Amino acid sequence: MKVVSSPQELGAAERAVALGTFDGVHLGHRRVIEATLVAGLQATVVTFDPHPRTALGNRVELISTLERRLELIAELGVTETLVLPFTPDLALRTPEEFGLTVLEPMGARIVVAGANFRFGRGRTGDLDVLRALGFDARATPLVESVSSRNIRQLILTGEVDRAARLLGRPAEVEGTVVAGDARGGTLGFPTANLAVPSELLVPAFGIYAGEALETRAAISIGVNPHYGGEERRVEAFLLDYEGDLYGKRLVVQIWKRLREERAFGSEQELIAQIGRDVQETRAAVSPV
Repeated sequence: MKVVSSPQELGAAERAVALGTFDGVHLGHRRVIEATLVAGLQATVVTFDPHPRTALGNRVELISTLERRLELIAELGVTETLVLPFTPDLALRTPEEFGLTVLEPMGARIVVAGANFRFGRGRTGDLDVLRALGFDARATPLVESVSSRNIRQLILTGEVDRAARLLGRPAEVEGTVVAGDARGGTLGFPTANLAVPSELLVPAFGIYAGEALETRAAISIGVNPHYGGEERRVEAFLLDYEGDLYGKRLVVQIWKRLREERAFGSEQELIAQIGRDVQETRAAVSPV
């Protein structure tokens, strides 16, 4: 997929544009993007980075990184995406200025967005503004209960199976594999320790079943209380996997919360419980 940061980098074409932040690329986002794919023009996604609310000084824990967002958009069949840097200048543009400086130069003829989409200075723009500017602006109906806010809340409370039904895919956490304390290896369960980007949402502390690299994974999220830990760790034990993951980006699907993390009376008790977690992970199925 071609990814650009300005309208001028796109070749000349009449375009159907999917407009939105698309954090998580959930079922509602898919509906918007898919509407452009069947519109009969060059389908193009326009999204923003950083998240507009973050750029305006608010804390937003993202469901997916920009890299993952672009991968998910490409999986839908999109061949080009414009990632607009959400700068103070862009935030101050009126809806009319946005239409004339972004959408018109890229050849937008059809613009598709969610029914509640707002844009421009003070979020004063809507699809009616775009229609007044001469664009064929089309609203896609909202999917009941599906929103990035609802999904974030479910992930934060560990309800990853419910979040998956709104995403249309399993919830995920990703990061770069870094060196840990190697304690899992001494216990017989070597884990990949993830350095997760600070802006990315991480599920509630606990033990989860999931998958990474098409391999079942038992995932621990928390502070490792059995060993008196204080720093949050995200660790994945990839069942039956052999290979060096250090320094690599790893996307881990989170399928099911198995239990809370806790301290044990002995290391033998801990090892026995991890063994049970592994068996549950082998039996787990993807929630979607």
